[in-house]
Amino acid sequence: MTAPDEWLNVESLDIEAQGVAHNQDGKVVFIDGALPREQVQVEVHRRKNQWEQASMVALRRESAQRVRPRCPHFGLHAGACGGCKMQHLEASAQVAIKQRVLEDNLAHLGKVRPERVLRPIEGPTWGYRLRARFSVRHVPKKGTVLVGFHERKSRYVADIRECHVVPRAVSDLLLPLRELVGGMEARDRLPQIELAVGEGVTALVLRHLEPLSAGDAQRLRDFAAQHGVQWWLQPKGPDTVHLLDEGGPELAYRLPEFGLVMPFKPTDFTQVNHQINTVLVGRAVRLLDVQPHERVIDWFCGLGNFTLPLATRAREVLGIEGSETLVARSRENAARNGLGDRTAFAARNLFEITPADLVSFGVADKWLVDPPREGAFALAKALGDLAAEPVAGWTPPQRIVYVSCNPATLARDAGLLVHVAGYRCVAAGAVNMFPHTAHVESMAVFERGDAA
Repeated sequence: MTAPDEWLNVESLDIEAQGVAHNQDGKVVFIDGALPREQVQVEVHRRKNQWEQASMVALRRESAQRVRPRCPHFGLHAGACGGCKMQHLEASAQVAIKQRVLEDNLAHLGKVRPERVLRPIEGPTWGYRLRARFSVRHVPKKGTVLVGFHERKSRYVADIRECHVVPRAVSDLLLPLRELVGGMEARDRLPQIELAVGEGVTALVLRHLEPLSAGDAQRLRDFAAQHGVQWWLQPKGPDTVHLLDEGGPELAYRLPEFGLVMPFKPTDFTQVNHQINTVLVGRAVRLLDVQPHERVIDWFCGLGNFTLPLATRAREVLGIEGSETLVARSRENAARNGLGDRTAFAARNLFEITPADLVSFGVADKWLVDPPREGAFALAKALGDLAAEPVAGWTPPQRIVYVSCNPATLARDAGLLVHVAGYRCVAAGAVNMFPHTAHVESMAVFERGDAA
């Protein structure tokens, strides 16, 4: 507990969805379960010189934005599911918090203030998650199998029987999956089931540490027939993923605004929230304002999620990605959608990109940048280096749209683009890709300082 009878006034919420307060000694206290403007007592479970971590144990003044969590497995109690952190906060307030986190990171880490704040991209707050990785654990002492996310701040698998952020049909599979694995010969060697939902297809990827027996394979087939799912097997790394039985419907998602179908494998990176992704791609293309005569580079292009929509508007799009496998898949998707003649793809380690690399890829009117959590530091730095030492015949892009899944690395890279490479941050906004979690997705638009 804090000092006897000490009540803390919660001032804000941090990026991990913890309440932030100061105790009577002036030390920062991060509080699980507390919301801004609440008055709470806490139990401290970690102490450092400058801060403490704590959990809320009593609440005297409640936030008007506090709501009853929909999921019975959400909470601070032992064994609570760690899949969500913000179900106790009203949905629109979650979005406002994420927008503030984005703006604070840009201001404090990048010393950047966008000229315009974009309206947040929002969508359904329940049943949205079409990708998930469920841990599996056989617990002989309890005579059961657990299938779900990890417990809060623990490596143990939470004992969940329902999940409200995945589609209802997937939530309804949790208990049948427990029963299935419990009846398999290899139940102690099946650590994970990965979910990937496409149009009309629910794919389940079973990670198995030893070859499956004929009996176990038949159990999977029977389960698939009963529940309408498609089994994939993963004996080793992601590249070993294959269908249990060939045939069946194709796993794919659509981008209807652009008339595109995007096939993918269940372990390929795709956005977990297809509805938000559809809106995100449309907004990114409009913000980039691509013209028919322009050439665009899509950095970290993945399967072509942005490359192919851009190719429906531009003269040419070059997609660059670190994985040869993904580059091959991008080419296939471009050909499948009749865009092979307007796209080109290259594999390159984008975390080691140099100014010479930028020049070698040629002049592009505009860039789309969609990096992983590590951000695009090498890319931004190379652009800054070329601003300091220009190369004859090469000019930087007039406009950049940067799609981010980590506001800290976006802010770092924005600082380079604005203060070194000569761009203005003309707009930025949050994208609520993961409702009820602390994940902050966002996008920002940069223009050359001399652009009209």
